[in-house]
Amino acid sequence: MNSADRSLALVLVSHGGMARVRLADGTAVLARATGRELQFACGDQVHCNYDARHDQWQLDAIAPRRSALYRTNARGRPELVAANLDCLAVVLAPLPEPDLFVVDRYLAAAHSAGLTALLLANKADLEFSPGVRAELAAYTAAGCELLSCCAQSGAGLTALKARLQNQRSMLVGQSGVGKSSLLRALVPGADAAVGELLKGDEGRHTTSVSCLHDLPGGGALIDSPGVRDFAPALEYLDARTLGFAEVALLAPRCRFADCAHLQEPDCAVRAAVDEGSMSARRYESYRRLYRLHQQLRARAPRGRRKS
Repeated sequence: MNSADRSLALVLVSHGGMARVRLADGTAVLARATGRELQFACGDQVHCNYDARHDQWQLDAIAPRRSALYRTNARGRPELVAANLDCLAVVLAPLPEPDLFVVDRYLAAAHSAGLTALLLANKADLEFSPGVRAELAAYTAAGCELLSCCAQSGAGLTALKARLQNQRSMLVGQSGVGKSSLLRALVPGADAAVGELLKGDEGRHTTSVSCLHDLPGGGALIDSPGVRDFAPALEYLDARTLGFAEVALLAPRCRFADCAHLQEPDCAVRAAVDEGSMSARRYESYRRLYRLHQQLRARAPRGRRKS
């Protein structure tokens, strides 16, 4: 191999300026980014060069993406989570008690990124509380797809495998909802595969990074660490709807084109909440995200502000 060798590779794991990538011949190698400005994540297609002098692969460019999922990091800046996704599967379960405001933010991020969103109710052998069941019904009424399954018993897994086949999906959700169990059920040998991908990266726990796995029969699945909270990258959200599907449907009926759906007269969104056709909790979730949107915009450097 010589320094002129170049390959288009798939990012399987990324951490810092390093990535485990799969070359065109199927070989997985470790590659180092050549510049700090390169922001890449699981699912990216990247251009790599083999540097014979230093006996290492170098990641020097990122191919155009068909989609990108971002979150807001602790400094209020957008951070790439995954690339070239088709579906975001938001996992929730009766235990731990679902934080539906986190679910809403994942759905908003998916909607804004042009991804199909899937609510995945795991631990089907347990019962959701009546309040959560009512909210799940509100999600489906708003057009969100909901599947029920149980990683432990296998219930619903056949339908889930068929739903995820031949596309690239990502499992996200709170800690403890069973994402790791679902991954093992959907991708036999996933634990061993993660260990192999992370070899040489001492001290890193497998639950602290996202990894891309091939699905048997076609497609790919990206797992992700559990979270306590999640905020979509607000500068990528539509300022009028913030990624809420119900708001997107109702907003054209508002009296004012720039209606924020808070105090404005003749607001179709608030009218829907008052009459019960939109979930009051979902509306409160929208209000919370709107306030966060305004706070982060106020703190952002002038050159980075976006409407």
